[in-house]
Amino acid sequence: MTPEEKFRDDLSGRFPELADKIVLQRARRIWVDVPAGRFREVFDFCVESLGVTILLILTGLDEAESGTFGVLYHMARPDGVVVNLRVHLPKDKPVLRSVTDRFPSAEAYERELVDLLGIVVTGLPEGPRYPLPDGWPEGQYPLRKDWKPADAAPAPEEGKSHA
Repeated sequence: MTPEEKFRDDLSGRFPELADKIVLQRARRIWVDVPAGRFREVFDFCVESLGVTILLILTGLDEAESGTFGVLYHMARPDGVVVNLRVHLPKDKPVLRSVTDRFPSAEAYERELVDLLGIVVTGLPEGPRYPLPDGWPEGQYPLRKDWKPADAAPAPEEGKSHA
């Protein structure tokens, strides 16, 4: 049995509802679609029981066609197996729990989710905005597919010519 197959079997043994949502893409590459309500439980199991010790990066996506945001947690084990947990969040209430308690390095990536897509990350430590500047207009999320740059343009100052 390969390490990927063992990972799949151990994960689906603990979470039978994921059995058809685990894809062994190729050697050392695993993709798992995780329901939002079970995400943190699955994430913790991967870290505590399946040897995931490295958070590589988070990727946020506006999946406009499905009306959701997707968040991909790209993680790895010391044996080189890369595990990609994908969670879909409803656009009308996109809320995730921070994973900074497990991986403090997740803070910058989670701030990007907040600033660029408007995803609410509960438990994220207080800190500065990132990567948008402090003066960026509230409610303007430039990675949303329905966002237009003009939405964030400052209003012209009265009495000034903009020729």
